[in-house]
Amino acid sequence: MNYQKLKEQDRFFLIAGPCAIEGEEICLSIAERLVKSCDRLSIPLIFKGSYKKANRSRIDSFTGIGDEKALRVLEKVKNEFGIPVTTDIHTEQEASWAGEVVDVLQIPAFLCRQTDLLVAAAKTNKIVNIKKGQFMSPESMQYAAMKVRDSGNDQAMITERGTTFGYSDLIVDFRGIPTMQKMCEAPVVLDCTHSLQQPNQGSGITGGRPNMIETIVKAGIAVGADGLFIETHPDPSNAKSDGANMLQIDQLDRILEKACRIQDAL
Repeated sequence: MNYQKLKEQDRFFLIAGPCAIEGEEICLSIAERLVKSCDRLSIPLIFKGSYKKANRSRIDSFTGIGDEKALRVLEKVKNEFGIPVTTDIHTEQEASWAGEVVDVLQIPAFLCRQTDLLVAAAKTNKIVNIKKGQFMSPESMQYAAMKVRDSGNDQAMITERGTTFGYSDLIVDFRGIPTMQKMCEAPVVLDCTHSLQQPNQGSGITGGRPNMIETIVKAGIAVGADGLFIETHPDPSNAKSDGANMLQIDQLDRILEKACRIQDAL
């Protein structure tokens, strides 16, 4: 995957897929629909799926179908459709063997300050996508990006995913996107689905506001986000993870078309 080309292209890129790898058939189906939409609109695509869900509200929450099996699903998506893939990692050990399959290693928001994890990800020479912690200022993310660069890897990206607002909500400060582009010297992605989470619900299951995804998408493109991150599923109500804030995949084409028109107008 060409990081420099990703930085310099005119059209925003899309990181999209289900929250978690639920199985081969559903992932291939989602990937096929994403590829068709992005090819039609000339949007570069990176397929996303978590091979392991390590940050769960309850011990009985879905965590995955098995690490090796899930990585093989990502590998099949990559080979069958000829597109780059990404997943999140949680330990230094995961960086090396997940990096054998994926093109972009994602650092979860709660782990964005973990030096050993950032260094291990950097040393794979893969693109490192650091999600901004819900507790971090945009300015402070320059040091996370610096850890990757100082480890010999110039391929860092930053993803804005909202800032904690009270105990059970998140807000997006859109000023942070140009701020991080300048201070981190890296592409900035807007996570249009996780930024609408409503964490820490009494039920132990994270809520969300998927009806606002289109609004977040349009605002992000208007302020110049380099990429969009959208978790999507054919049936979010029955998804095994984060269904409350995923986009119903049938709505994706319409939203991406509007995003393209906004970018073209700018």
